[in-house]
Amino acid sequence: MKHYIRVLAVCYLYMLPIQAQHQVTKDDYKRAVSFMYDNYNNKTAFNLNTSVNWFEDGSGFWFVDYSKDNKTYKTVDLKKGKVKALFDHDKLAKALTKLNGKEVKSNDLSLSDFENLKGKLSFKTNNKTVIVDLKSYKLEEKKANKEKEENPFEAESPDGKWVAYTKDYNLFIKSVKTKEEYQLSIDGDKGYEYASWYGWYDKMEGENGERPKRFYVNWSEDSKWIATTLVDTRTAEKMYLLDHSIDSLYKPKLMAYYRGSPGDSTMVKITPVFYNIETKKEVKTNLPTGTHINAVSANWMKDSGALIASYSKRGFLKQYVKLVNLNTNTEQVLIEETSNTGIDNFEYRILEDKQKIIFLSERTGWRQLHILDINTGQIKLLTSGDYYINSIKYIDEENGIIYYLASGKIPENNPYHQQLYKVDFKGNETLLTPDDKHHSVSFSEDGSYFVDASSTITIPTKTVLRASKTGALITELTSADVSQAEAIGWMPPSPFSLMAKDGKTTIYGALWKPTHFNSNTSYPNIDATYTGPHTQRFPKSFNRGFDNQSLAELGFIVVQIDGLGTSGRSKEFHDHSYKNMENNLEDHVLAIKHLSEKYSWIDINKVGIFGHSAGGYDTGRALLGFPDFYKVGVASSADHDFRMEKAWWPEMYQGWPVDETYEKVSNITNAEKLKGKLLLTHGGIDDNVNPSATFKLAEALIKADKDFDLLILPSQRHGYRGKHRRYFIKKRWNYFVEHLLGAEPLWDFKWN
Repeated sequence: MKHYIRVLAVCYLYMLPIQAQHQVTKDDYKRAVSFMYDNYNNKTAFNLNTSVNWFEDGSGFWFVDYSKDNKTYKTVDLKKGKVKALFDHDKLAKALTKLNGKEVKSNDLSLSDFENLKGKLSFKTNNKTVIVDLKSYKLEEKKANKEKEENPFEAESPDGKWVAYTKDYNLFIKSVKTKEEYQLSIDGDKGYEYASWYGWYDKMEGENGERPKRFYVNWSEDSKWIATTLVDTRTAEKMYLLDHSIDSLYKPKLMAYYRGSPGDSTMVKITPVFYNIETKKEVKTNLPTGTHINAVSANWMKDSGALIASYSKRGFLKQYVKLVNLNTNTEQVLIEETSNTGIDNFEYRILEDKQKIIFLSERTGWRQLHILDINTGQIKLLTSGDYYINSIKYIDEENGIIYYLASGKIPENNPYHQQLYKVDFKGNETLLTPDDKHHSVSFSEDGSYFVDASSTITIPTKTVLRASKTGALITELTSADVSQAEAIGWMPPSPFSLMAKDGKTTIYGALWKPTHFNSNTSYPNIDATYTGPHTQRFPKSFNRGFDNQSLAELGFIVVQIDGLGTSGRSKEFHDHSYKNMENNLEDHVLAIKHLSEKYSWIDINKVGIFGHSAGGYDTGRALLGFPDFYKVGVASSADHDFRMEKAWWPEMYQGWPVDETYEKVSNITNAEKLKGKLLLTHGGIDDNVNPSATFKLAEALIKADKDFDLLILPSQRHGYRGKHRRYFIKKRWNYFVEHLLGAEPLWDFKWN
């Protein structure tokens, strides 16, 4: 009887998925490297994404068609609707060989910036502009334009009669004819500067460093008015960086920049200012002084002295578009957006000849097109339904037609796949790309044509030219070819869906497997995260199919998930993250559990996570907020405490004024909850997400006596480049290999 039980037990064990053989080889790393973007894009996978470049003269466009042995520059004869070579590659290669004094191969030309010159082409190569005669293939090197360069600190009026400039922080104008100058502002001073602008990345070097000089004025079309801004930095606080990476210095270089944090009142203040050129006087308005995250923007109308101004209130719960008349000193509210949660998807276009404003708003619960009559103030809904308009792509103002990309309009389609539609001012809509694929489009300047790249994560990209009026196919340009990648076992990631935490909404994700996948093996799972509410992660198009393949090759299942709270769905869907970003990963946990129940080869006990920036916050949050689920994480360049971040992003999604929720969602205040393995990385001179929060989290982890790892890349900003990027990727790969897979990582492997 005991023998019988023993046999059953042995049989049962053989039926279970076996644990991964905790060994990673050089061949595994070699495959991982082969799936890095620079190693596969148009080398083993071709035409995943075709860039089209429209000629400035409107005669057409050029593009490059890639294949295993060729790189062919092409164009389209728009009259005949036929693709043809842009030039004779053999003849041009011979001519360039003669010009450069070294061999240039016809199948590997490196050329850019083509322009059509009627029987000739101009292009750039080796930092030179060259003109080729398409009959003789004679080359002419275009000499640099020796015309006098424009002074970036002055602006001539459209009628050529005036020049605006600054002196001693005040705005002046000067008559071109008489040279007589007039001072328009009088109280400018250092830190209180007229006709200036705030630069997001403006640096001040050293202890008493100066902000870079900036100049900005906006002349009205009739040259009778100037709009500009007054920039006040007198009470603005700075963020600081120390650059330890400069070889010639033996002390760190101090750098500072103005960047307010959530809740700060000590921020750069920006006031809109307007001047009447005839009277040489300022015209006061009721437009508010804002901060550098919600300053007023102003656009002149053709009617003299009239302008459209737009701004948001601090906290992004109100957005205004106003018509201002400087002649009568009056203003009219045209659009007032209000919301109980952050407004971040508002966009508008002025159609002055039609006296209309087209705007995108979520006031109905979905991002839809609205049309405003400027004269009457009447607003009409142009589109409606439970779907999301992603963007306006082209407006044919003369005929009153708007072309836009929308997703989720066709219920049976994937809600992230966008199609192209057109709608007239009466609300009559036409679908121009009627298949269940994701479409990216580029319009000709006159709107007659558009290039359409369509695909899904599992269907290869096809790029074609279509007629805008009907969407009719004119000709095919390129098709993606991944046969070489498929020959070594690559398959596109598998999309999946499940019910979200609210019990009623379907959410989506995708899953990557290694090319040597074995369904009888149990694989650790890694969550490639970024739950920033302004983005979405579901890979909609075929060119995203390689994104996580490198990491998968080392023996992992990798997933990307869009849970509740991300962008591109309903306002209700989006608002799940408002003041609640600590819980953005709840749907990720649900999704990974769902997949582990569906697939026996996913090891639910070995879950890792990585992310950059807001994804780095996610990673820290995963290890601290879900410590029994996520076991290993790599958090790079993260905003671990929103109170230390740039103001606009947290105030938009976590709210303003700063309240107790900021403390609650902070990774720093939750440091004592760490159980797993956590690698923190940051660029030493990151001027987007200041590294201070990473250092502060490290300090909190030390005080809590937690074991963690820290990597600072002293010379890097928010994005890591070159050798530093490779070093970081190697560290991230090996962190998961060692701590999640339980294998011995390799360090010395080749990158190509």
